[in-house]
Amino acid sequence: MRWGLGLAIGLLWLGSVGSALGMAMSAGDYRQLGLSYRQQALYPEAIAAFQKAVALEPDNLDGRVLLGWTLHQAGRRAQAASELLETLYRNPLDVPAANALGIVYLVEGHLLSAVVTHTWAEWLKPDNEIAHYNLSLAYQRLQMYEPAIAHAMEAAKLEPSNPHPLVALAIAQWDRGDRVKAQQTYRQAIEIDGRYQDTAFLTYLDEAGFSPGQIERSQQVLKSLK
Repeated sequence: MRWGLGLAIGLLWLGSVGSALGMAMSAGDYRQLGLSYRQQALYPEAIAAFQKAVALEPDNLDGRVLLGWTLHQAGRRAQAASELLETLYRNPLDVPAANALGIVYLVEGHLLSAVVTHTWAEWLKPDNEIAHYNLSLAYQRLQMYEPAIAHAMEAAKLEPSNPHPLVALAIAQWDRGDRVKAQQTYRQAIEIDGRYQDTAFLTYLDEAGFSPGQIERSQQVLKSLK
């Protein structure tokens, strides 16, 4: 935290000195400043810095994704979707932009848009664990359990140290009626991270894209183990 604050102060100082000497901050400087602010959850300041970076380098897609994702983190999801859509218009093959836009759609409950966007991201990069994981969550909410299970299994294979795909797999198996398999899968998640034995801890899954209903289902699966 202190390092991030120091970097932000340093960049601002360099910017003021640079302005006095006729040297403006570059887009890269603004991106670094934005990242420093975002690390401290100073989202308005981060967004302002990223906006300046985009204004200076409108064709830098990484900068646009940084802005879009930070808008999402700040809860400004309509603006986030607009920025990320603009990024995809500029380059439809940009995987980070497709991943980020799909997550925005998922969190907002636009499930069909999330499925379309993440399916595109998966087509662009078949070993895209982000796309597979979020497709599982979207399909589970759409009550399409076979693709939900298939994508969760693929995400778990691609990222074996992450318990999130296993929890997604467990709730899809549970809703399909495979209660024993769901329990076995959930135990695997606990083996990776013991905190998943705590019912209260599971509320944290909202940060991993789970809806309130999916968190409740995860808690239900956990309680069935006791």
